[in-house]
Amino acid sequence: MENRAAEREEMVRRQIEARGVKNPQVLQAMRSVPRHLFVPESYAREAYQDYPLPIGHDQTISQPYVVAVMTELLSPEKGDLILEIGTGSGYQAAILVACGASVISIERIPAVADLAERNLTRAGVRNVLVLCQDGTLGYPDKAPYNGILITAATPALPEPLLEELADGGRLVAPVGDRDMQELVRVTRNKDEYHTERFGAVRFVPLIGMYGWKKEW
Repeated sequence: MENRAAEREEMVRRQIEARGVKNPQVLQAMRSVPRHLFVPESYAREAYQDYPLPIGHDQTISQPYVVAVMTELLSPEKGDLILEIGTGSGYQAAILVACGASVISIERIPAVADLAERNLTRAGVRNVLVLCQDGTLGYPDKAPYNGILITAATPALPEPLLEELADGGRLVAPVGDRDMQELVRVTRNKDEYHTERFGAVRFVPLIGMYGWKKEW
């Protein structure tokens, strides 16, 4: 199996580290996870370029820089339990595992959930449980979570996810309207939530009871 480690090193150096991502665990995770195993074969040559790629079913794999930034904002640590909303290709979950976390990832589209499971297996990634259901409801069976990562655009932070966040935990999400969102990080302190904002992004929609009600 082709490794392409040199391309990952170049990706980290030029696209990620040079643009301010400093967390050593995140940088090492981006170096180690074979992104080309998480994109369609027809796009494999472009796997390490600085832009998102389609993965089918009107979904995308985010550009490497955005994945790195969101992971750094979440700051997963060894032993953390992370809830990911929007599995996509499985790449973000693989990065979280490479940082030492265990991941429960929820994907609403059955074919995409199946794709993610195949990609994760092919890449040898364990400690990811992929569920197919409405991610905006969270997964209370395993709550609370040290971190929650929403990888789709939401009009507001879903209330169930805030409730499932552990004390001291962090939630990272793109929040906004249909055309543009703002990347936010919410940190829970008992019953209070502190919000920080980190600039404009654009994601596919988060569909569900506490997200958008239909596609745009």
